[in-house]
Amino acid sequence: MVNPLEVPPYRLQPLIPSMTAGTVTCAQAFGSEIYVGCSNGELLRYALHPDADPIKLDAYNLLSQQSHPLGKQIDELILVPCIARALILCDRQFHIYTLPSLDLVPNIKPIRNVEALAVDHNHLQRPAAISLTTRATSTSAILPTERGKNDAVDLCVIKRSTIAMYSLGEEKLTYTREIPFRSGALRAQRSGQHLCIATADIYSVIDLATAQMFELLPVTQVEGTAGTIKPHILVISPSEFLLLSWTGGSTLGLFINGEGDPVRGTLQWPAHPVSVCLDYPYLTTLLPNGTIEVHSVETQAIIQAIIAPTFGEERKPGLVSCLAGYAAPSSERGDKMRKVKVGLVRSGKVGLKVDDEKVHEGQNEKMKEVEKEKDTDVPSVSI
Repeated sequence: MVNPLEVPPYRLQPLIPSMTAGTVTCAQAFGSEIYVGCSNGELLRYALHPDADPIKLDAYNLLSQQSHPLGKQIDELILVPCIARALILCDRQFHIYTLPSLDLVPNIKPIRNVEALAVDHNHLQRPAAISLTTRATSTSAILPTERGKNDAVDLCVIKRSTIAMYSLGEEKLTYTREIPFRSGALRAQRSGQHLCIATADIYSVIDLATAQMFELLPVTQVEGTAGTIKPHILVISPSEFLLLSWTGGSTLGLFINGEGDPVRGTLQWPAHPVSVCLDYPYLTTLLPNGTIEVHSVETQAIIQAIIAPTFGEERKPGLVSCLAGYAAPSSERGDKMRKVKVGLVRSGKVGLKVDDEKVHEGQNEKMKEVEKEKDTDVPSVSI
């Protein structure tokens, strides 16, 4: 039996060695581009450029740099590839930008007093818009609907005392309705008609169709530590969430469905994770000591352990999950390439002698088979 620790599914690889715009506060990637938000309000866009030398690795280069209108820290960056949009949360306001150019969408005013933002996870997994995957062609007119480009996405904006529901298309943000909620939301994730919210002390799940709310479990089970433990919520599958709760000596990970019932098994970490990401069927967590643990969602077993690189005391690492995937330069192709001498054949000379009689004999047999097929009225297909 193969030891799962001997079959590592992940490895660390640098993508952008350094940047001078400011401290990175959030980042996302799609395809061959990486989008970065900084503490000084800068928005950076990097693109992967192939190197002319096949031996050298391709590299991500800075394509554009701009400042957010508010000039303050970028708190969250959500990519919505199916409508080619990016949602950016800054100073409790969220603005809508275009992808891939990161231009502000005109005629859509920012929403203010936002405590948390949750886009329907099911909609984030839709195929990307045609404009992000291929150039327009004469036959592409029927593709956007098939690929979900024109389908609006649903999202929730959690404010101080309400949860407002919106529908976002390419050019329009439509308000749907709102339901009351207490203040203090720190994190939120939505899957279909279920919204999971974390405050400083407790996780709750809300049925958006009926506006019913159920309290699930505390963020920390240690008295007097509420507000000091970071809540974590992940969408595992449609209407299934993973919640992390600190017990004082370890952190438990519980899988619950939209009704608040536990499913699967329980995960456990020796310390409270700094970051948690899902790359189904794997779950990656960054621990305070710099270790990255990889668990199987199906079996809850540890698959791999990696030591994260050190960035210094002032620069703390974090993990980011990119739903649509992205391109990473690899040296494996270059390592397998080597120069090989190839013999060339001059015109009029053949490198191999062929028996002409055998060639004609084979051609005659082939003609007989074709004539036989014609006689039996078997339809022929050309490929």
